[in-house]
Amino acid sequence: MIARIWHGWTTPENADAYEQLLRAHVLPGIHRVPGYRGAYLLRDDAGAEVAFVTVTLFDSLDAVREFAGEDYEAAVVLPEARALLTRFDERSRHYETLATPDDG
Repeated sequence: MIARIWHGWTTPENADAYEQLLRAHVLPGIHRVPGYRGAYLLRDDAGAEVAFVTVTLFDSLDAVREFAGEDYEAAVVLPEARALLTRFDERSRHYETLATPDDG
């Protein structure tokens, strides 16, 4: 399994709207991709910005390419999300998943 990790930051004023956008539209939309296995959404309100980390799980890099395109490391950020973010990773990182909560 491949874990795709991406970071985005927003203002405290936009954080709840951004989280709602992720929960209601972005993450459910990925379910259309064959090989998508779910996601973790992480939030950190410490500091002047609110940080979000998404960890999306895919069966393979081919499944990641189905989601992100041939340049699979490129960030996939909808215009509505860009409007709420102050900055974000332009590239996602990908890791082979060696253990999961289900393993133990």
